[in-house]
Amino acid sequence: MNMQTRSVFSQHLTINTVSEIKKNILATLAYFDAFNYPLTREEVCLFLTVKFERQIFDDALACLMRDRLVFRFDKFYSLKNDQYLVQRRTKGNQKAFEMVKTARRVGNLLIKFPYVRGIAISGSLSKNYADDGSDIDLFIITAANRLWIARTLMHCLKKLTFLVNKQHCFCMNYYIDEQQLEIAEKNIYTATEVVTLIPIQGDTTFADFFTANAWTRNFLPNHIMRVSSAKSEKKSFLKSAVEFLFNNKLGDFLDDNFMKVTIARWDQKTRAKKLNDHGFLLAIAADKHYAKPDPKNFQFNLISRFENKVAQLLEENQHSVAN
Repeated sequence: MNMQTRSVFSQHLTINTVSEIKKNILATLAYFDAFNYPLTREEVCLFLTVKFERQIFDDALACLMRDRLVFRFDKFYSLKNDQYLVQRRTKGNQKAFEMVKTARRVGNLLIKFPYVRGIAISGSLSKNYADDGSDIDLFIITAANRLWIARTLMHCLKKLTFLVNKQHCFCMNYYIDEQQLEIAEKNIYTATEVVTLIPIQGDTTFADFFTANAWTRNFLPNHIMRVSSAKSEKKSFLKSAVEFLFNNKLGDFLDDNFMKVTIARWDQKTRAKKLNDHGFLLAIAADKHYAKPDPKNFQFNLISRFENKVAQLLEENQHSVAN
């Protein structure tokens, strides 16, 4: 290949690469625009679904802004030309900062419960956003085959929090155990939820969890998952003693029966079409090794809307994206 041919080939490769980065930038912003959440430049980079070179990224972003496909407000970028979204985010970030402090205090308490091995902040708070209706959503990892004992004891505490109107600080809504650390559903939504978790207790447990979920790199190869934000689990004498008492067939029996009773009660709520505070149908997806909310078709609908939005963007702006 002579120098002239190589130069033409290199230029063609760069143009194609810029085009792909443009598509990825639009897709990334489209995902978060579904939540009315503009991103900083660094955040856009983190959530791209491909590896990239900084110069090519900067060129692609500049082209998108020039063509008014992306709008910049101070340090934030959005597909929507709406200054209010930045004000909303800034206010939400400030509130989240205070709520994360509360979440850490809650984590310091919950890690004392038997069989609890790791606690992380999840939901919108893990994306550094909160508003007046936000809860402190928590992702819990328990010892293998003791999820339901741990969950039952923790939810006894949750019942008491209603007496002092603190229930929104204890939304322990997603449990897995150490025997099944890998998240079964693998898509852009679950990948985003996994990589944005903020571990607050159980650093070694979350190191194992993130290793088991290395598949997230197929969706978000630029995102580094956070383990250093978690404290090491330190078992108290009482916690160790309770676990010793139930590390036997009695513990197996209790765990199995707590699971059956809980699932049966949730099934009743679902059949009765009861709704939670956010208007979602009360439903749970559960087995021996996990317990999580099951808002019917939520993931499917979100991903479907996201994919349709991206397809529409690319179709309407073929020329701008391709050049």
